[in-house]
Amino acid sequence: MKSLGNCPTFLILGVLFLCCLSHVRSDASDHRYKDGDPVPLYANKVGPFHNPSETYRYFDLPFCSPDHLKEKKEALGEVLNGDRLVNAPYKLNFREERDSYVVCKTKLSKDEVAIFRKAVDKDYYFQMYYDDLPIWGFIGKVDKEGKADPSEYKYFLYKHIQFDILYNKDRVIEISARMDPHSLVDLTEDKEVDAEFMYTVKWKETETPFEKRMDKYSMSSSLPHHLEIHWFSIINSCVTVLLLTGFLATILMRVLKNDFIKYGQDEEAADDQEETGWKYIHGDVFRFPKFKSLFAAALGSGTQLFTLTVFIFMLALVGVFYPYNRGALFTALVVIYALTSGIAGYTATSFYCQLEGKNWVRNLLLTGCLFCGPLFLTFCFLNTVAIAYSATAALPFGTIVVIVLIWTLVTSPLLVLGGIAGKNSKAEFQAPCRTTKYPREIPPLPWYRSAIPQMAMAGFLPFSAIYIELYYIFASVWGHRIYTIYSILFIVFIILLIVTAFITVALTYFQLAAEDHEWWWRSFLCGGSTGLFIYAYCLYYYYARSDMSGFMQTSFFFGYMACICYGFFLMLGTVGFRASLLFVRHIYRSIKCE
Repeated sequence: MKSLGNCPTFLILGVLFLCCLSHVRSDASDHRYKDGDPVPLYANKVGPFHNPSETYRYFDLPFCSPDHLKEKKEALGEVLNGDRLVNAPYKLNFREERDSYVVCKTKLSKDEVAIFRKAVDKDYYFQMYYDDLPIWGFIGKVDKEGKADPSEYKYFLYKHIQFDILYNKDRVIEISARMDPHSLVDLTEDKEVDAEFMYTVKWKETETPFEKRMDKYSMSSSLPHHLEIHWFSIINSCVTVLLLTGFLATILMRVLKNDFIKYGQDEEAADDQEETGWKYIHGDVFRFPKFKSLFAAALGSGTQLFTLTVFIFMLALVGVFYPYNRGALFTALVVIYALTSGIAGYTATSFYCQLEGKNWVRNLLLTGCLFCGPLFLTFCFLNTVAIAYSATAALPFGTIVVIVLIWTLVTSPLLVLGGIAGKNSKAEFQAPCRTTKYPREIPPLPWYRSAIPQMAMAGFLPFSAIYIELYYIFASVWGHRIYTIYSILFIVFIILLIVTAFITVALTYFQLAAEDHEWWWRSFLCGGSTGLFIYAYCLYYYYARSDMSGFMQTSFFFGYMACICYGFFLMLGTVGFRASLLFVRHIYRSIKCE
């Protein structure tokens, strides 16, 4: 264990680094301005409103562009988030008002009219950042009023934007953009049209302090109506937990107590009396599972993902992920995953050696690839799709090199160090009972005691405890809703862990009582089956609750959700197995197994 002595230090330093990094906003955000000072305004991206992954550079549409186009240098998380900031054509100097100021006059060609019309038809919106505050707006509108046939629709492009800015002394506090509904360019016909793009700037003083300027965005998810639903979700989950816990505690304690009394009497009775139930298989219950290398690797990866989730919650609860802190979550995920790889190596290799495995190097390679492998293949496919669409989701070559370097120089060495520490830990598997030389035959069992029905039962209860909160998370990740109630989410996560552990323990007991001693993989699969339910919810959300469409958005949604659900499967499978192992050790330690 000495080799891992510095691992917690690395983790703490990494998290402190992340906290500092995430609280450093972009260059403009903490500036004080004098009258007439230029305040940076960056155009970010455009895209269909209902397809959050399908975004393009702002000037992929033929808007008026500034004379010198400069790209803003961005952090790793911002690039992963699909942000591509460039200087905008509008000049919004501090406390300098403008009225219908002309940016440019241009003649849109037939092709440009067709590009804009297609964008308006797909509900394209734009996003900008002014002093690090987000601005959105739609680029146009479709007039469908009184028209049943889509060929009769009229398409209009907004050409006048009004910026309303609030300031407090020498700082920018709030900005909003309104499109003038009377200043339009008709895009309905395929012909050249003249367009005069204008903007208006209005300034107004406010008493809101600079420190609270982001509250406007975070408060939107804390509205009374939403909070009621969140608390209903919590109460629903708590009732589920209490009922399940009470049921299991009553049944298991009563049954186990009777078992202990019965087995105690059996010991005092004749030795030739035949044993039944879970005591009967005491010589097989700690027989090591098949595919032990894969099993240990799954436990290692699951433990790492569990640690990653806990650290992400810690950062969220201390306020690192405030709204529109661009890319902070992605940066945190990449850095913490890299720093926690030593935990995966140590857990997998030490458990593999406890299972008397010999080829620990192969086990370590399997651990490193078990989650990263499918994630890498999914990323390669989706990045290719994004490149084909020329979308901002396509990562630049330099960013891919940075991620590969992090994996090569941080993740892999820590994984190997953890593996070496795990191999040298010399820990032995603690089994209260001796394992017999030959395994007992498992009696024929009814269909509902097979793996798939048991997984369905095990996954349904934990999923029912979290499904209400899932909608809000999906609407935030795959939509434009803001989610900031991390405390409630953390409570739901704790409930998820408790329900997963209890239901897996209960199913493990019933499996052992039926004299089926192959519980290792079953407990892992039952624990992780909630991940499959979450993926099934993805299908429901895509078709019933969202308006996403198109090959790129569909492939991004189902591709990355498959990786996330696979991560949940590994993490919750680990929780289920660990809970079952503690339970099995406890009950067999309580009886004489000679």
